[in-house]
Amino acid sequence: MKENDVVLRTVTKIVVFILLTFGFYVFFAGHNNPGGGFIGGLIFSSAFILMFLAFDVDEVLESLPIDFKKLMIVGAIISALTAIVPVFFGKAFLYQSEAYIHLPLLGELHVTTITLFELGILLTVVGVIETIMLALSGGKS
Repeated sequence: MKENDVVLRTVTKIVVFILLTFGFYVFFAGHNNPGGGFIGGLIFSSAFILMFLAFDVDEVLESLPIDFKKLMIVGAIISALTAIVPVFFGKAFLYQSEAYIHLPLLGELHVTTITLFELGILLTVVGVIETIMLALSGGKS
């Protein structure tokens, strides 16, 4: 292992943590501010791509028990269901429901169905981008 590899791998561990934390922030801030599932998915994907660049692709895929093709399908199903299910209850397509939940340590939390829809978008974006990147790099897709 060259000295540059040690520096790259060490910095990658720190930067991936920062990217994932920022991705969570952008995802949860998305229904009130710019951001959401798509931008959060791009940030999460950039963290995975950085790991693939710094470490061996097979090593990363062994440590991450994620099948990105299945992740993309699950995300699309979640988004589709949150859009279609309100129709069966006499509401409009993509109708938004909301609730306030009181959590002991966090206080009052505002929860909406848009968060579920955005989660589906995030999973789909991560799945699509990582599948494409793995296919282009010649790794397992």
